[in-house]
Amino acid sequence: MKYDEGMSIRDAALEGARVRLRPILMTSIAFILGCVPLAIASGSGAVARRVMGSGVIGGMLTATFIAIFVVPASFYLFETLVHRNDPVESPEENPPANPSADTPPTITKGDANA
Repeated sequence: MKYDEGMSIRDAALEGARVRLRPILMTSIAFILGCVPLAIASGSGAVARRVMGSGVIGGMLTATFIAIFVVPASFYLFETLVHRNDPVESPEENPPANPSADTPPTITKGDANA
């Protein structure tokens, strides 16, 4: 999970939504287009098929909307609530104990240890 790898909650939710968008749309559109013949049926039993087709298409449109928008928003909301009391660590607030530990020692011509 991107949030566990250090990404912010907002960025993780947006990344997850971006990655999931194409597969969700492809499967939803394919299923909806497959139900169009039900929604435009004619002949014997057409009323029952139209009712079923329009119900299935409406349900898929609703499920697609929920999967694209509500799921990432819910992730953001719940993760924000769960982690609201966590301390925020920033490099400025927690400087290294020994600032010179990050830099390699320099050797000059007159050093006896060289």
